[in-house]
Amino acid sequence: MFDIKAVRKDFPVLDRQVNGKKLVYLDSAATSQKPLSVIKSLTDYYENYNANIHRGIHTLSEEATEAFEVTREKLRQFIDAAEVHEIIFTKNATEAINLVAQTYGRQNVLPGDEIVITPMEHHSNFVPWQQLALEREAKLVFLPLTEEGEIDLVAAEKLITKKTRIVAVTQMSNVLGTINPINELAKLAHNVGAVILVDGAQGVPHLQTSVRELDCDFLAFSMHKLLGPTGVGVLWGRESLLNAMPPYMTGGDMINSVSREKTTWNELPWKFEAGTPNIADVIASAAAIDYLNALGMDAVRAHEIELVEYAIKGLKGLGDAQIYGPHDATKRGGVISFNFKDVHPHDVGQILNDAGIAIRAGHHCCQPLMRDLKVMGTARASFYIYNTKEEVDILLEALKEADKVLGHVACR
Repeated sequence: MFDIKAVRKDFPVLDRQVNGKKLVYLDSAATSQKPLSVIKSLTDYYENYNANIHRGIHTLSEEATEAFEVTREKLRQFIDAAEVHEIIFTKNATEAINLVAQTYGRQNVLPGDEIVITPMEHHSNFVPWQQLALEREAKLVFLPLTEEGEIDLVAAEKLITKKTRIVAVTQMSNVLGTINPINELAKLAHNVGAVILVDGAQGVPHLQTSVRELDCDFLAFSMHKLLGPTGVGVLWGRESLLNAMPPYMTGGDMINSVSREKTTWNELPWKFEAGTPNIADVIASAAAIDYLNALGMDAVRAHEIELVEYAIKGLKGLGDAQIYGPHDATKRGGVISFNFKDVHPHDVGQILNDAGIAIRAGHHCCQPLMRDLKVMGTARASFYIYNTKEEVDILLEALKEADKVLGHVACR
C-alpha cells in the first residue's frame, strides 16, 4: 500500500471547494485527476522545447522527438508489449477501436460472419462493431451476462464459433465494475481463428496489464483515465496484424514515398499516425506512467479493493440501494453503480454536487445495458488512488441527507 496523504498532496485540484464544501471527486471512471508531475511536464514542453517531431534536425525538434518516443517505450513496458512499434498513438480509445474496425474489420469481416461483443460494452466498443456488421452484412452476437453482471462463459463457448471473426470485450465494465476473464475469452476466440480486441479504457488504469498474459490481439485505452492528459489514446496490436492492415488516415508523416502516380506507407508505428500528433500531451503521459509505476499497480489494485469493499458495505446499509454488478470487491474494479427506488439518478447527482461530491449520473454511454437492467440510468461513484474511506463516509452521509430532500431513500 502507499501513503494516501502524500498522494493527495500531488493533486492540487483536491484542495478546491465546490459549493462551499471541500471537493470529493468520485468520477475517475470518466476522467482521472492529474498529479503535479504531469502538469509540470506539459509546462516544461511548452516553455523549453516546443517543436514538431520526426521532421526537424534542429535541437528543439530532436528533444521533442526523443521525449515523444520515450513515452512510447514506457507504454510498451507498462502493458508488457513485445515491440515498441506495436504502440500506436491515437486521440482516445474510441479512435483506437474505430481504427481496428475500419481497417482490420473491413478486410476480414464478410457477409454472414459474426462479431461477438457483450451487453456491458461502452458505446465506444459497441457502435463501431454494430456499424461494421451492418456495412458488411455480418451478425452482431451478444454474450449473455449472469445475474451478478459477469460473462456467462458456458454460453460463450457455444456462441464463439467458426463464424466468429472478431471478439470485442471490455477489460472492466464502466457500469458494473465487472473484471472480465480476457484470457479465457482469448482462448475461445483463437480456437476458432478469430481475433480479440480488448477495450482497456477502464482496466488499464487500475489493473496490472500484460498483453502477453491476456493473449489478446488488440488493446485500446486512453491516457486521461490513467492520470495523463486528455487527447491521447493508445492502440496496441500484434505486429503481424498491424502490418497487414491498411492505414486508417493518410497524409503527412505516415508515408514512405509519394509520387504523382502512387504512395507507399511508412513503417510501424508511423503508418497509423498521420499528421502532427498531440505532442505535448503524449510527452506528459510519460509522467503519468512514472507516477503509477512508483506506486505499483498491485498497490493501486489493493487500495481500490479496500475502498470498494468499504463502500459496498456502506451502500447496503441504505435500505433502498440497488447495487449493480458483482458484490465481491475482488471481482470488480473501482466503480460502483447504484440506484434508489423511485429516485432519478440525476436528482441524486445534483444533491451530491450541492455537497461538493462529484459522481456520474446517467446511462454512462451504455444504453443497451441500461435497457437490460430496466433503468433509465444509474448513479455511479468511481474511485482511484487519491480517494479515501473518509470520502466514502462523506458520500454515505450525503446520501442519507438526500433522503430528507427526496423522501424516498429508506436508510436503516
